[in-house]
Amino acid sequence: MEGGRRGSAAGAGTIVNLAGASILLVALLLCSCPTSTEAYDVLDPNGNITIRWDIKQWTPDGYVAAVTIYNYQKYRHIQAPGWTLGWKWSKKEVIWSMVGAQATEQGDCSKFKDNIPHCCKKDPSVVDLLPGAPYNMQVTNCCKGGVLNSWVQDPDNHAASFQISVGRSGTSNKTVRAPKNFTLVAPGPGYTCEYTKMVRPTKFVSPDGRRTTQAMVTWQSTCTYSQFLSQNSPTCCVSLSSFYNDTIVNCPTCTCGCQNNITQPGSCVEGDSPYLASAINGPGRDTLTPLVQCTSHMCPIRVHWHVKLNYKEYWRVKITITNFNYRMNYSQWNLVVQHPNFENLTQIFSFNYKGLVPYGAINDTGMLWGIKYYNDLLMEAGPMGNVQSELLFRKDKSTFTFQKGWAFPRRVYFNGDNCVMPPPDAYPWLPNASPTVKSRFLIPHAFFWRTTSSSTRSAQEAKQSRATRAPTWAALGRKGYKSGGGIMHSSPLKYTFRGNAQPCFSVKVSWSFRSSTSDCTFPSGPASISRSL
Repeated sequence: MEGGRRGSAAGAGTIVNLAGASILLVALLLCSCPTSTEAYDVLDPNGNITIRWDIKQWTPDGYVAAVTIYNYQKYRHIQAPGWTLGWKWSKKEVIWSMVGAQATEQGDCSKFKDNIPHCCKKDPSVVDLLPGAPYNMQVTNCCKGGVLNSWVQDPDNHAASFQISVGRSGTSNKTVRAPKNFTLVAPGPGYTCEYTKMVRPTKFVSPDGRRTTQAMVTWQSTCTYSQFLSQNSPTCCVSLSSFYNDTIVNCPTCTCGCQNNITQPGSCVEGDSPYLASAINGPGRDTLTPLVQCTSHMCPIRVHWHVKLNYKEYWRVKITITNFNYRMNYSQWNLVVQHPNFENLTQIFSFNYKGLVPYGAINDTGMLWGIKYYNDLLMEAGPMGNVQSELLFRKDKSTFTFQKGWAFPRRVYFNGDNCVMPPPDAYPWLPNASPTVKSRFLIPHAFFWRTTSSSTRSAQEAKQSRATRAPTWAALGRKGYKSGGGIMHSSPLKYTFRGNAQPCFSVKVSWSFRSSTSDCTFPSGPASISRSL
């Protein structure tokens, strides 16, 4: 009996140990496996940067190759100071010469006496040549300072190329080895490149289109972007406002960092500081370290979405992009906004636009960017550090509403980085007294005078003459009504006085639009607001 019990206990202990070992093994496997969604972008799921290495001819000790970098990302581009491409040689290769690019370091070439290679490093890093390079150093798609535009924004400039002559390598398909461990800095981290693989040889068409040649060998590596790897903190945020609510929802506090000049001196600078110039030119200028204006959110970029006007069949939005970074001018910037009403976008002012359609037939995502030579450069922080535009949408009767934050975007990207949105419960809401606002209920409103005695009217006029009269826009607001009160703007908004409709802007209106009473005082006496539904 005791032997049987000991045997059972031993067997149970063995099972427990095996179970514990199995759980530990599964945990280790889960921790060691890379997350496949780390570089996945829901708005551009197939976006990547592809590197193609085409061997075009053999040389006595190596080959001559054409290297091309293709940006297949819809809206993420590479801005100045540009890309840096690196790799590691599989054997003891050297770079004899390059056209259209150059290695950043030569390395140790002391073993060579007569013909000195361009680069002898085991892991070279290559950068693009600057515009204006000598003609004998240029090839097609080179010499743009490393700037690589996105596929949608500028399809004619979404590729970069250079030519490289490699020595001390194989001289045939069987002896040559592909470079490995590609790295792409653009201009900071964020891109991860997969293993180099051999693909179908690239075909080249002659300029006259009458002859096609083929590469001897073609290798390819694909690089994907991850914002988590690129930045330790967000780089942009979104603020919201509307004509029907006085509340301006700012970016969340400490979105991109917190003001802490005690432990981190120089992390931000006030716009009116007398030391602004010295701070801009201080430490960090050459390392692209942002120097932002001191704000509650501390983000280099803020995108403001303002629901500006509401018409009978349309509604209007104003977008403002503000740069708070004193050390960065954003060239070829772009903005991606996701909102269900983009399918009914009617007109856009002073920006370029293209629908991205990431979900097949559903057009709810738009890409916006500046007009060339007009506002395609977002200047550094200061009076000129902003760009803005307005969008006019046609209402869809089945979906349009101002309730529950529907009028605000779902996602906003600036230069490919996801911007932090305010929490949904902080969005500007319709006043409590307002009815459900949908286009089928919206028709022009009218003001009707209410008869009052002459003594009451005289007392009110005397009281108003003593107070400072505000213009119409002060009560209604240039952005819409001061507080809503359930009144929607209909262009042109008119009121009725003694049977004659007159424009509202010709009347001096005091601060009296309130969501509680919806009464307004005009020069000739009090008026009540009536809606015809």
